[in-house]
Amino acid sequence: MSGPHDRFIRYVLEHPERAAALLHMLLPPGFAARVDWSTLRSQSPTIVDTAIRESRSDLLFSVRLRGGSRRAFILLEHQSRVEGRMAVRMRQYVSRLLDGWERQHRRGSAPPLIVPVVLYHGPRGPWTAPLRVEELLEVPLQEARREGWLKHLLRLEYVLYDLMTRSERELKTLACPPLVRLALVLLRLASTRELNRRLMQQVDLFREVHASPEGEQELEAVVYYLRERGTKATGKVTRQVLACLMREQRVEELMWTEGQRLRAAGRMEGRREERAEAVLRILAARGVRLNDESRQRILKCRNLDTLNAWFERALRTRSISKVLEA
Repeated sequence: MSGPHDRFIRYVLEHPERAAALLHMLLPPGFAARVDWSTLRSQSPTIVDTAIRESRSDLLFSVRLRGGSRRAFILLEHQSRVEGRMAVRMRQYVSRLLDGWERQHRRGSAPPLIVPVVLYHGPRGPWTAPLRVEELLEVPLQEARREGWLKHLLRLEYVLYDLMTRSERELKTLACPPLVRLALVLLRLASTRELNRRLMQQVDLFREVHASPEGEQELEAVVYYLRERGTKATGKVTRQVLACLMREQRVEELMWTEGQRLRAAGRMEGRREERAEAVLRILAARGVRLNDESRQRILKCRNLDTLNAWFERALRTRSISKVLEA
């Protein structure tokens, strides 16, 4: 399942202008200058294979290079923890991208250029994993380079943008839309404690987002993200930030919308727990013996329709296997 960070980044990058601005900043300047950014398109990972389809944190974009029809893919991997073998994983993704492209195109067509990028933030500090595949091969790199055989080994180096090595001030002044800058700053505040302590200092960025053409909708997404990743204290600080931008009624609307969702989820969870307990009480009253596995299956079930079906069967049968049958 994708987490709040992943969902927030996907929302930020679903808008072409925001995606182009961020990717332009992440890529090496020389390559970014060759891209025709008006051709940027988000790609469905189904053009790759199941390995990338199942990785919810991967985003795939296609672009055309200036002065021709050459195509390039930008594979963006968001990481909130250090992955030691990221270089190998990226090499696998690149290979599968090329394999998938070759299956869908005729022979002789120029293959796309593929640039793998890692966007990282994490509470444990800067990124420490190797950037190059050859660093994971346990070979004497200096000797191999000096003796001329390093070039024959499997090689790939991904682009890394480590938010933990960037200052808050630097991120606030990037040439990007306000929501992109605010998103990067919030991601950089990796721990909940730091987020709660520094959130009030981001009022200026919140104000810029609010003043943008889609500011109301974007603020709703930010509030949703903060409530998902934060604590009750985060909610209080968020309310204080919003109070600096808008009338109290609108603040309440933004916070209430999320509160309703959370309370509704809580009510649904309560209904599931009550139904599970009801199934157990009926079975006990009818003298049906339960082993621990069956009891835990009932208590841990999160599908209300399934629990309702078990409830009805428990009223009619004394066989636990028939109650729990698919």
